Amino acid sequence: MAGHSKWANIQHRKGRQDAKRSKAFTKAAKEIIIAAKGGGDPAGNARLRAAIAAAKAVNLPKDRIENAIKKGTGELAGGDIAEVMYEGYGPGGVALLIEAATDNRNRTVAEVRHLLNKGGGSMGEAGCVGWMFDRKGVVTVDKDKISEEQIMELGLEAGAEDVIDQDATWEVRAALADFEAVRSAFEEAGIEIASAEMAMIPQNTIEVDAQVGQKLLNLVDMLEDNDDVQNVWANFDLSDEAMAELA
Repeated sequence: MAGHSKWANIQHRKGRQDAKRSKAFTKAAKEIIIAAKGGGDPAGNARLRAAIAAAKAVNLPKDRIENAIKKGTGELAGGDIAEVMYEGYGPGGVALLIEAATDNRNRTVAEVRHLLNKGGGSMGEAGCVGWMFDRKGVVTVDKDKISEEQIMELGLEAGAEDVIDQDATWEVRAALADFEAVRSAFEEAGIEIASAEMAMIPQNTIEVDAQVGQKLLNLVDMLEDNDDVQNVWANFDLSDEAMAELA
């Protein structure tokens, strides 16, 4: 499938997934608040369904999920958060999408621009790279939890579009409308899920060497450490040889 990359697995191996429980909770709650602005009923809001699924995957408490929905719909104070997507380039000309949730756009854009420049990248104009990515729901399962035959059967029967081999994990991709059904299928089958989230999947990737790859990973680290940044996506791939150099 176009867009296959080791990106998620690179993050996993290098410990670049959310390391702190509190940060994961904050990120999940912000996504629910933003999604709920489009309607507080998950049945009629595919993005909210996906956000709730992702929140459950990091064990966000039920009351916090409910409060986040109410903040998004305006029933509770604290929903004054805007979603902003920044587009730019990293070392090697790699495309970057940086999703932020902020209550101060001026502060956030200045910080993101500074981090991009510091890491050898640059901010781009709106639309410069966004067309290279598709928004999907992604469920990740460790390979020791399920066989290839099982995950193909479960995922595709539940409505998944594809199952990707990511070395140590299986990555199940689905349209947002089918994301909750796919996640639920694994949960009901008693299969432990490593993560369930929305992601911007690159349509194609470019391979970079270990030197450029290290610069990109350092840049992504800096961006993800920013309190307003929710997610960073990129369209680069690393060969097994380059991965070994970074190990």
